[in-house]
This record gives sequence, C-alpha cells and structure tokens, in this order.
Amino acid sequence: MYYIKRAFLLLGFIVSLNLNSQNDFESLGETALSLNHSISSDYKINFSLRSRYFLYQESDFSFENRQLDFAHFSTYNLDYYHSLSLGIQYRLRESIDGGMNELRITQQFNYTKTNQAWRFGHTIRLEQRFFEVLTIIRARYRFAIDRPLNGEKLNIGESYLLASMEGLHSVSNKSKPAFGHRTTAQIGWLLSKKIKIQIGLEYRFEAINIYTKEKLFLLSSFILKV
Repeated sequence: MYYIKRAFLLLGFIVSLNLNSQNDFESLGETALSLNHSISSDYKINFSLRSRYFLYQESDFSFENRQLDFAHFSTYNLDYYHSLSLGIQYRLRESIDGGMNELRITQQFNYTKTNQAWRFGHTIRLEQRFFEVLTIIRARYRFAIDRPLNGEKLNIGESYLLASMEGLHSVSNKSKPAFGHRTTAQIGWLLSKKIKIQIGLEYRFEAINIYTKEKLFLLSSFILKV
C-alpha cells in the first residue's frame, strides 16, 4: 500500500504541473491481463488483453474508454541471454471512440544480463502498423532494469522494481518521420508461483520533432502463468 500511495501522489503532482504549464497534455489509464505459458524450456507464448481509457483530456478530468488491444507473442530463447520474438496485435477503436482500428506485426530481439540482484535488458523492436488509410513502420529501442526490493532473490509475497527508458522512430509515406520517448517505473508483487500484479506510471513524449504531445499513463496489470 505504501508504494501505491506514492504512485498516486506522484501522478497527482505531475498532472498538476502540466495543468499549470500547457494544455496539450492527456492522462490515460491502461489495465492489462497477461497469460504466459512455456511450451518448452526454449519456447514460450503470451496472450494479453489491454484496456485503455482517458482520465484527463481537454483540461478536464473524466473517464472515457479509448480502445481494446488483443495481442499474442511467441518467444524463442537462443541462449541464456538472447531471445527472438514474433508478435501480432489487433487494436479495436472504431466502435469505442471512433478512431481507426489497427493490425500490428512485431519482430523483437532481446538481450538480458544479470549482476547480483539487478537484471538489465536491451530490446529492439520493429513494428508494421496497418491502418485503413495508411501504414506506419516503427522502430523501438528500450533499456530496462529490474530487481527485487527485499534482498537479492524474489520470494513469494515480496515486491520488485521495474524501470525503463525507450526511444521510438515512426515513418510513413503520408506523414513526416516522428520521434518519441517513454519513461516507465513500476512496482510489482509476486503473489504466488504463478501470479504477479504490477502498478506504475509511464510518461510519453510523442512526435517531439514535430509538435510534442505529452501523455501520462497509470499502468496496472495482472500476470498469470498457465
């Protein structure tokens, strides 16, 4: 409960700063359900459902559904440190808020390294985002760290920290190339051998080379091994 209170206090502080500084700011929530299953020691699959909704927009606090995401990832471990993933995602917006639906294909390379309790991860993603009227190719690089908050090993009932920074580059034949940046911090709890929950914040700068849009996300997720 201590970390949840701190997260909500930080959320309120950042939102209040943006209310006083500029109007092109939105705050959204994203709640996710993730199911993980290991086919073998080298191959695992993931299915997830994510709901995204507005909390603050156009200088007003309000709750409004934005979209639903249905996603699948297959990951193959090349060795202890390296893995390759292939993902497919469908984003439903048209029947919710009138936006464009999206089909997304993702290729991913991941490298992880541990140093005592710390784990460091480098992730490179290439995405093809298919909309009704355009296609966007997006490249992403993320550096992430995580560690238990109680000693060097995560035990059942204990919490852990996750943090990351990510850069994004999007190109399309119908718009200028756009750069973005995301900073994320989350606290997680290992409730059992198969269940985790996470809550945190993510701050996004979108199209920073064109006209910067700032978004603050309140993240929550339930992760289950099946």
